[in-house]
Amino acid sequence: MKINRLEIENVKRIHAAVIEPAQDGLTIIGGKNKQGKTSVLDAIAWALGGKKYQPSQAVNADSAIPPRLKVIMDNGLVVERKGKNSDLKVTDPTGKKGGQQLLDEFVEELALNLPKFMEASGKEKAGTLLQIIGVGEKLAGLEQQEKELYQERLYVGRTADQKEKFAAEQPYYPDAPQELVSPSELIRQQQDILARNGEKARIRANAAEAERKAAAAEQALSMAFGAAAEAEKRLEEAKAAYNKAVEEKEIAFSAADQAGEDESTAELEENISDIEAINIKVRANMNKLQAEEDAKEYRDKYQLLTQKIEDVRADKTALLDNADLPLPGLSVLDGELVYNGQKWDNMSSAEQMIVSTSIVRKLNPKCGFVLLDKLEAMDLDTLKDFGAWLEGEGLQAIATRVSTGDECSIIITDGYTEEKPDETPKSTGGWKAGMGF
Repeated sequence: MKINRLEIENVKRIHAAVIEPAQDGLTIIGGKNKQGKTSVLDAIAWALGGKKYQPSQAVNADSAIPPRLKVIMDNGLVVERKGKNSDLKVTDPTGKKGGQQLLDEFVEELALNLPKFMEASGKEKAGTLLQIIGVGEKLAGLEQQEKELYQERLYVGRTADQKEKFAAEQPYYPDAPQELVSPSELIRQQQDILARNGEKARIRANAAEAERKAAAAEQALSMAFGAAAEAEKRLEEAKAAYNKAVEEKEIAFSAADQAGEDESTAELEENISDIEAINIKVRANMNKLQAEEDAKEYRDKYQLLTQKIEDVRADKTALLDNADLPLPGLSVLDGELVYNGQKWDNMSSAEQMIVSTSIVRKLNPKCGFVLLDKLEAMDLDTLKDFGAWLEGEGLQAIATRVSTGDECSIIITDGYTEEKPDETPKSTGGWKAGMGF
């Protein structure tokens, strides 16, 4: 539904105004400051929106007559507020009476108060959009999942960095064996050498004993020769004993010569003492390899979480791509409204108006109009583009602008509408105006 005609009397700065806005496009109410432009929008909001939009000082300060409002919709519905209590009267084309409940069916609150939407935070705007396209709950679930995955990935990434740093700081000894060295084999080798050396010592002791016996026999022989009275038998026995001792001595010395020098265990003892130093290097190498494996495990987990995050984001994109969005190029990214790739603060004034109006229309498709205040921030080309977009969408916008230029459809001066000399409709919307009732 759209507005066909407005009749306003004694509301705020307005004394008397009659406005017939263009059905499609932009109708600009122009004028200097404090002439009553915004009062027109306030009157419309009050007439259609009800008591909550009633101005705190609704009555014109220069008039004792109560405010009177009349709005005629394009389907013939007539809305009136008049009398001391500004009583509401709603009459449909058949003459049937109605009230605010009937108006609420086709009047969207944000259409009467667009700044409420435009001044909301980025997340609040996005929330409104998600609410009207019906994917807010599902998208919130995906965003929560993405947030949890991101936090987990953040922890895993930091842990991977720490472990990689720890692994890089560990010493590495390329000449060390891969496994810990056991001293048992070296000890066994040492024991074998000591056993062999013991056997050699025993052989040398036998040789020494044989040498002692030979010396004793030689002494006995000398005594035998010196004692002439010794019996021949004793002499012969001494000779035999001497010969035997000499023979045993030669055998013992031969065995001792064959046994050779004692083997040294110094190298084995040094190797045994070096084992712990070697094992320290082996353990260091094993710790470094384990740290590198731990770091790789966390890095692999980080990559897996990254893929999960990308999958969730893809699901979010698909969810929004398949949603019934009110405007091509409009979406939600990172919880904020985005239009043609730009967030709200990077949009032009016209783009912000287009986005806001589209969302308001989507909120209640029955509402075919929107009220816009203070369009002086837009240059003429932007106004033209915005007006053309409204016409293409079949939307009606009634706006104010501090200006008396040709872009204005209606001029308000001292609370009255002025007729413009050229009544030819402009690209920003046609205009018709009168005074009185």
